[in-house]
Amino acid sequence: MPSSSRLLVVGSLAVTAALTLTSCGSSDSGSGSGSDGSASSSGGTHMVGTAMGNIKVPVAPERVVVLDTAELDSALTLGVKPVGATHTGTESGFLSYLPKEEVADIEDVGEMMTPNLEAVAALKPDLILTSKIRHGDKYDELTKIAPTVMTENTGYPWKENFQVHANALGRVPAAEKVIADYDTHVAEVTEALGGKEKAAATEVNMVRFVEGADIRVYGRQNYIATILADVGLGRPAIVDKAKDGFSYDVSPEKIDQADADVVFHSTYGDAEKSKETRTVGSGLWKNMAAVKDGKVFPVEDELWIQGIGYTAAEKILDELRTDLTK
Repeated sequence: MPSSSRLLVVGSLAVTAALTLTSCGSSDSGSGSGSDGSASSSGGTHMVGTAMGNIKVPVAPERVVVLDTAELDSALTLGVKPVGATHTGTESGFLSYLPKEEVADIEDVGEMMTPNLEAVAALKPDLILTSKIRHGDKYDELTKIAPTVMTENTGYPWKENFQVHANALGRVPAAEKVIADYDTHVAEVTEALGGKEKAAATEVNMVRFVEGADIRVYGRQNYIATILADVGLGRPAIVDKAKDGFSYDVSPEKIDQADADVVFHSTYGDAEKSKETRTVGSGLWKNMAAVKDGKVFPVEDELWIQGIGYTAAEKILDELRTDLTK
């Protein structure tokens, strides 16, 4: 999912410090409800810094609606089951990597880019989570329903966004543990790959076939790139041609430019319409070094590209370890 954000990726100590700071805020006995009087948790409110300024939210929200995949991952990772969520353009509805028992009974409030605001309001939420890039044009309408916390963007700044989500949900201590566990997992994967030097010497590309668009070779400034960087994996020079750091787009006739020591690929949409079938059956693809070496791995788009959170990241780390140690 594209992101034009230029936020720096912080280290684990900085993340923990930021979480501690963002957890601080004023608290009072206000209801924290939307202007329509929607239901709110008891226990006071606190201020949360958002892309739209500082807003007052319940200290412990009980009826949360999330309008994008990153926010759904964050909430579930932190032990909060939303009462409502949007879906992406997938056949499975909510992203398939999420445990079925955790998404059971979450009300579907429409497609991600066009949420049904009447359905959102009917759930009487006391907090709404989303991003400005997705729903900034609906902010005024959303705030009439409930306090709405928006990050500026999605994708690349997912770690910083997680801090905002944790603060808004009143789950800062839980977030600190999530981050610590992730850092430990990253270190274990790097070690399994032979250590930092060996990991850095292994150049990895992520290729995405997208229905209705060119083939994307992912650059350094997106969700999956941050995970590859955390593990310490190398990236081939082509990634630095990525527009805005996000992706360098190629046609099937230039797919050989995506070659690397290891190539992961996913598909969004139909295999034929996304040019996946045509491309992976071509001579250019079959002659790539990664293909000849057996180092090309198909992965789930919903997990590697769309999830954008720590639950997805933990599963991706497991897959990286499995595939790269074959």
